Amino acid sequence: MKKIIEALVGFPYITTMQSLQRITGVLSACVLAGIVAGCATKSGDATGAPKAERGFVSLFNGKDLSGWKLVGKHGEGYGASNGILFCAKGGGGALYYDKQFSDFALRFEFRLQAGANNGIGIRSPGEGDSAYAGMEIQVLEDTAPQYAKLRPAQYHGSIYDVFAAKRGAQKPIGEWNTQEIIANGRHVKIILNGKTIVDADLNTVTDPKVLAKHPGLLRARGYIGFLGHNDFAEFRNIRLKDLSKPEKDNTPPKGFTALFNGDDLSGWKGLLKSPNDNPIKRTALTPEQRAAAQKEADENMRAHWSIRAGALVFDGKGRSLATDKDYADFEMLVDWKIPARADSGIYLRGSPQVQIWDPYTQPTKAGSEVGSGGFYNNKSNPSKPTKVADKPIGEWNRFRIVMQGEKATVFLNEELVTPNVTMENYWDYKQPIFPTGQIELQNHGNELLFKNIYIRELPAK
Repeated sequence: MKKIIEALVGFPYITTMQSLQRITGVLSACVLAGIVAGCATKSGDATGAPKAERGFVSLFNGKDLSGWKLVGKHGEGYGASNGILFCAKGGGGALYYDKQFSDFALRFEFRLQAGANNGIGIRSPGEGDSAYAGMEIQVLEDTAPQYAKLRPAQYHGSIYDVFAAKRGAQKPIGEWNTQEIIANGRHVKIILNGKTIVDADLNTVTDPKVLAKHPGLLRARGYIGFLGHNDFAEFRNIRLKDLSKPEKDNTPPKGFTALFNGDDLSGWKGLLKSPNDNPIKRTALTPEQRAAAQKEADENMRAHWSIRAGALVFDGKGRSLATDKDYADFEMLVDWKIPARADSGIYLRGSPQVQIWDPYTQPTKAGSEVGSGGFYNNKSNPSKPTKVADKPIGEWNRFRIVMQGEKATVFLNEELVTPNVTMENYWDYKQPIFPTGQIELQNHGNELLFKNIYIRELPAK
């Protein structure tokens, strides 16, 4: 301190009040400047915690795993200490945050040892392998010799085995990295240490084999989790901003077209009465016969299908509704609601059917207790859904149906209930399913409601 004072006043001892005041002022300025400089050069506290970010909330309290659930634990699983969430050496499992998200920005920091392997699961159902049932963003110290021959989409930051990340942005072993994952609809962007390494449009994935292996690419929401693979890995400053917005009825998401506009029956026609509800029979009609039959069917449609509060409503008395256009391979979204004991379905390419019925009120002789979403008319291939995913009667449900070739996958309320199953041709079981055909909203003589009917045509493979 003596040397500091000497440097400030120019002589070894304090001799006057003026000198003392001068010293006090200079020291105060230095202290203030030091504080300002410190704030300007640090983004947070000594543990690396970032300053508050508008709209972001912390998912990890830095002390324990409150709010997280470990599935499939092995070894010591995960732990928390001094602001760090870590996967134990020789341990792991899937550590999921206890809330589901659709669109979000997730920010975190990670630090890896040589060769360490982990992952970030997004839009996961919370069961099964998130790399396929949801999506896994690879977390990997990928300079290790054992990773020299990985496929491009297996390196750090990749959407595992689907979209390859650019390499070279990861810091040296033992240093903290910052990463952000932004999932907005079908757009997923990943930023590592300030560099964009993935900028992916999930709608570009149309290969049937890839979609069959990775149905989670189609999920709109799910859990976020850390996916441990027996290696020690550290994470901190885990925070998230919810980017989801209320959905507007009958407004298609990016890449989709609305089949129903919410106002009228444009784009729809009545189903021809039996026996011409059978596509094989219809093709045998002359143009004049078909025109006459369609005129009668459209009159029936207008008498029994109407619009109410932006929804297609069937009164329970007429016939099914069909699209004007035929479709081959596609992804379809459709919301539906039924009263108790109702029965309906979605015909694909004019063939029955993705089943809709009431699994709760009273089991039927046909077996409604299994839930909606199965291929009811299948004989050789699976006909029942894998689980009951229906919402309570009177609530809106959503199907996501992907049809490619003879195979179809069905999600009900974001649960995978029919995974890549061959759909059989009800009209002639000796034939494969028709390559193209109309989509039909089936009825069995009860009130039905449909809305938010969207389609995305896929290239034939």
